Amino acid sequence: MIFLKNTILKIATFLANHWTSGLEILILATLIYYSYLSLKRIPGARILIWAILTFFTLTFISQELNLVVLNWLLKSISAFLIIALMIIFQPELRRALNELGIHRFFTSALQHRETVEELTDLVFELSSKGFGGLIAIEGDMDLKTVVETGVKLDALFSKELILTLFHPKTLLHDGGVIISNSRIVGASCIFPLSQRDDLDRTIGLRHRAGLGLSEEFDTIVLVVSEETGYVSLCYRGSLERHLNEQQFRERLSQLIIPENAAPTPSSLERKTMLPIAGNSPLVPDLTKHRADSKTLDRKI
Repeated sequence: MIFLKNTILKIATFLANHWTSGLEILILATLIYYSYLSLKRIPGARILIWAILTFFTLTFISQELNLVVLNWLLKSISAFLIIALMIIFQPELRRALNELGIHRFFTSALQHRETVEELTDLVFELSSKGFGGLIAIEGDMDLKTVVETGVKLDALFSKELILTLFHPKTLLHDGGVIISNSRIVGASCIFPLSQRDDLDRTIGLRHRAGLGLSEEFDTIVLVVSEETGYVSLCYRGSLERHLNEQQFRERLSQLIIPENAAPTPSSLERKTMLPIAGNSPLVPDLTKHRADSKTLDRKI
């Protein structure tokens, strides 16, 4: 009994003297874990991780073996290396810092279910008419620089106006339309193309533009193929292709409406037959996963 009391007393004393060390380890482990999750979503993350691991390994070896020249060289280039990484991965860092400040976006009228229905009706009417479409819904990150590449507008969002903008015989049908706070703020805008080399050869410039914008900004990009009429959605550098009307409505609701936020991976994959955006850089063609494609082909 005395031994047990002494053991408990020693443990309590140890915890009282070293609880800050445990807290420090917990904080560092949390930071490393979430940094790893963020790095997984960055294109070229494998190269970045290997570069960081190589740098720290060489630093550890040089200090343990007292390699003076190598240690001096690593210290000299460390500042330049950090600056170079910040420049190379600037879009991803900007998006990550933005996510730290606010977990959800679309604090305007775009939170309402009516907006999901309007956007769903819009993209599938574009599809049925054979019009190509590229629509970006602005989040917390300002798309002013992208708006400046096209024609600035200030009009209340309406399906009729966007159908007119994407009509093949209008001057503004090329490029993308940007929606901000339920208003159309730009048309015929040039979106940055994705530079990834792991994309399917069948993906055209419109899809690459939507994917590229979602890689750099916290925006949802809706894409309607002019050639096939297929509807796709880009978010966080992930492309979800060939969605039917029900799948598109459900996915858009999960991204826009707060109460539908953060679904579990299993439930989302079960509903859409697609991985969650961010878990995979490019989701596969939905038609490869479904034998029955009547609903997908009805508007082509």
